[in-house]
Amino acid sequence: MVRNLYLLLFFLAGLSTSSPAQLGPTHPTQTIRGHVLDADTEKPLAGAGLQLEDATQVYNLTSEADGSFRMSKLPVGRYQLTCHFVGYETQIVQEILLESGKEQIIEVRLTPGNETLAETVVKGNRPDNTVSSIQSISTEQILRFAATYFDPARLATSFPGVVNTNDQANNLSVRGNSPAGTIWRLEGVDIVNPNHLSNAGTIGDRPTSSGGGVNILSAQLLGATRFLSGAFSPEYGNTIGGILDMRFRTGNNEKHEFTAQAGLIGLDLAAEGPLSKTKGSSYLVNYRYSFTGLLGLMGVSFGGENIKFQDLSFNLTQPLKKGGKLTFFGMAGNSSNDFKAPEDPAVRLEDKDRYNIYFSSRMLATGLTYSRALTDRYSLKVSAVASANTNNRFQSPVETMPANIPAYVRDRSTNGRATVHAALTRRITDLRRLQTGLYVTRWYGSAGLWQSQTPFTPPPRQGRVQEGVLQAWLIQPYVNYQWTPNEAVMLNAGFHGNVFTLNSKSLSLEPRLSARYAVNAMNTLTFAYGLHSQTQQPMTYIAAKGLPLDAVNGISNTGLGFTKAHHAVAGYTRALTETSSLKAEVYYQYLFKVPVSVHAGSVTSALNLIDINEFAARPEQLANTGKGRNMGLELTYQRFLTKSYYLLLTGSVYDSKYQANDGVWRDTRFNGRHTLALTGGKEFTRLKYGSTRTWGVNAKITQLGGYLDRTIDELASKNAGQTVYKGNDFDVRLPDYFRADVRVYWRKSKPKYSRTLSLDLLNATGTKNAAYNYFDALQGKVVQQYQLGLVPVLNYRWEF
Repeated sequence: MVRNLYLLLFFLAGLSTSSPAQLGPTHPTQTIRGHVLDADTEKPLAGAGLQLEDATQVYNLTSEADGSFRMSKLPVGRYQLTCHFVGYETQIVQEILLESGKEQIIEVRLTPGNETLAETVVKGNRPDNTVSSIQSISTEQILRFAATYFDPARLATSFPGVVNTNDQANNLSVRGNSPAGTIWRLEGVDIVNPNHLSNAGTIGDRPTSSGGGVNILSAQLLGATRFLSGAFSPEYGNTIGGILDMRFRTGNNEKHEFTAQAGLIGLDLAAEGPLSKTKGSSYLVNYRYSFTGLLGLMGVSFGGENIKFQDLSFNLTQPLKKGGKLTFFGMAGNSSNDFKAPEDPAVRLEDKDRYNIYFSSRMLATGLTYSRALTDRYSLKVSAVASANTNNRFQSPVETMPANIPAYVRDRSTNGRATVHAALTRRITDLRRLQTGLYVTRWYGSAGLWQSQTPFTPPPRQGRVQEGVLQAWLIQPYVNYQWTPNEAVMLNAGFHGNVFTLNSKSLSLEPRLSARYAVNAMNTLTFAYGLHSQTQQPMTYIAAKGLPLDAVNGISNTGLGFTKAHHAVAGYTRALTETSSLKAEVYYQYLFKVPVSVHAGSVTSALNLIDINEFAARPEQLANTGKGRNMGLELTYQRFLTKSYYLLLTGSVYDSKYQANDGVWRDTRFNGRHTLALTGGKEFTRLKYGSTRTWGVNAKITQLGGYLDRTIDELASKNAGQTVYKGNDFDVRLPDYFRADVRVYWRKSKPKYSRTLSLDLLNATGTKNAAYNYFDALQGKVVQQYQLGLVPVLNYRWEF
């Protein structure tokens, strides 16, 4: 392992050498265009200065009266856009890839401030109240970085303190928190789990609340996407972990463009273009069908498993009079994972081979947004978003099972959210800004688990273990006041409210405070504090051990209140160059009112949950008396892709503890203690025979401290015929995790189209990383389950 690490470090070190392009006869060209807007009021900014720069030349232009800008017949390649306007902070948009098959449309939003100091430069195009613990994610990065599966959540594992709990899925533990603490947002509103195959990589093959095999929203439709890891500003609520905040990009409103992509992930077909050129309206749509599903239709199986998924996403944009804008968007997907036991008993090698298992899931999210500037000082944005998902699993044996084992198992879960969000922003002066908003959500959750020795019959359902339905309102008002007293200081102060009508204990008023201080042109200090709260998962409310089930819905733990957390972050950023920086952050998170078991001797805590049925497997009465604490130091060096190479080096040391009802501090399941991720790549470009040809080599090295597992009572497991733990204490540390990923691509741009052929080698060194231990009843012993080995992912992309 150490030898492999040194070899890959040496390889990445060689990326720092540049290779000039070889000039050819004809260079394909394309257009970069867009608008410059006031970030608060969306008022067009006329006369903004823009500099567009590639490796050899700088292009200067000025925005028009409607804020628009355009530069045509630009050579395809990599660009950086700098935008400045008197009285506003300068903004730099990095890593723009211009290809012959697709125009680049960029919306630049500027915030008031001093336009000359380097510390005020914002990298990205969505400035807001957040000053720390935030990373931007672009579609171009998702398509370039190694081992992303074209999924923003997997790219986020390159950031400090962000760990994937299993290679088969994108369940993220952020700063030692459970993946259940991470939420997804779409167009500024919380949604249910937007992932296919939400049971991927879990111990019990049950769905999770926030992850899955791959994101339903294709990366081809993603606009400005951000990942936040703590001490959130007031507009973010109902989470104690991390936030993946996704937005749709706007389709081309002048010309029709198409993308076809085929690979191991699936077959993608995307189209965009104008609905009305005179009105400036546009459409953007993508359909995807899994590659494994296509092979399944041809009779090909993967170890007895038939895995398939498909999804459809769209975004329609309609500009309105007086600067308003209306969007209608949606995403829908379904997936399934069917396992058929081998017919020959002689080839049944593990316990799973004795069962037929069928898992399916569906997810839908759709909504409308309306935004407009009311005056030069006021702007309004209103959103209505509904999302829902459902998961079903059925297990049946193919041989006679011992009497003490529940042979037939079925479970299902459903989550739904319907939210209206309104936000009003007032520019009091150029130095003072007030934002108020309100989320009103109809919250729905249901779950059930049934176990039986005989095949299931129609209702009444036999073998009920847990079953229940929850419905309530979730109401979240917020306010933020931003003040910039001078060119070096920015202050944010506000509140977020959280009211859950399920019970009287779910009420929280949460102060939020953040500040940025520019010491000089190169050095910046930041600080952020927030009190945060989060509802429990539906099964956590429902599950209870030893209590009679309610005659109507089987609910016993509905009296649980929010899990809460104080989170403080202090940071230091040094701008090394215009395209590179060094950042350090130290954080402390104190969690309280955590649901823990009330039973003597039990150390069950909600902070150790991954899949949503873990409490159902060992249901217990819970109370909000637990605690937790996460603390750590994170370091980040980032160099954006300029002069043909990029580098992102992140690392963290942290400690994650929890306290059950016995008052003893223990390691949480996710206390890996350290993370290290090195991501980099280099491009080699040549102009030849009327085309531009680019080779790209990318790699990622990940080294993590091992997670914790529970001790298995082997004798009790043999008697029970299934895994029996000695307790719920996570006291067994798994070995450290190491993985190296490589991505090589070849891109060719012709005058009318571009195409890209890529190959990813996931876990290129074939390292065996432990996932968890379990007792295998067929083998009669404790078995260690490993994560993914070497996986090649071939992909072909055509844009025209």
